[in-house]
Amino acid sequence: MKHSALKELYVDELKDLYSAENQLVKALPNMAKAATSPDLRAGFESHLKQTHEHVSRLEKIFNKIAVSPKGKHCKGMKGLITEGKEMIDEDPGPEELDAGLIAAAQRVEHYEMAGYGCVSAYAKLLGEDQALLLLRKTFEEEKETDAKLTQLSDRINVEAADSDDTDRANSQATRKAKTARA
Repeated sequence: MKHSALKELYVDELKDLYSAENQLVKALPNMAKAATSPDLRAGFESHLKQTHEHVSRLEKIFNKIAVSPKGKHCKGMKGLITEGKEMIDEDPGPEELDAGLIAAAQRVEHYEMAGYGCVSAYAKLLGEDQALLLLRKTFEEEKETDAKLTQLSDRINVEAADSDDTDRANSQATRKAKTARA
């Protein structure tokens, strides 16, 4: 691969990540609102703040290379977010919902880790040392978020396994009543 071709790929992948992070900024509040576990809700809210920083870091990289971050829509992230929304729309019981939200969030984190891993490798090859530091920092934060989700899932998945259909029916009735009052 020629150096210029790698640079084009690098910019294209950065734009994809920029789109992905911005889509996530819009999706995380909905995931936090849907979460029934206070710890999971707090995790989504914390990651939203972190995601704003990820967007800011990408903007710094784009400013340095004098390229607009706009112009690409990340279809992968759109699909992952759609799957998470479908989980919410299915209206499962609270434990099942939280377990599903964790699964959806971990798929997002793994997708982001793959993206940041690739652009980090490209930045290193291209001698983009400042960008490399920013990209690796974001990659590490994505790994930390994934680890936190795994810890939460250890508890929440057990709760979901212990719940029964009565819990689900009661939860759905409670949520419908709350929605009707709103």
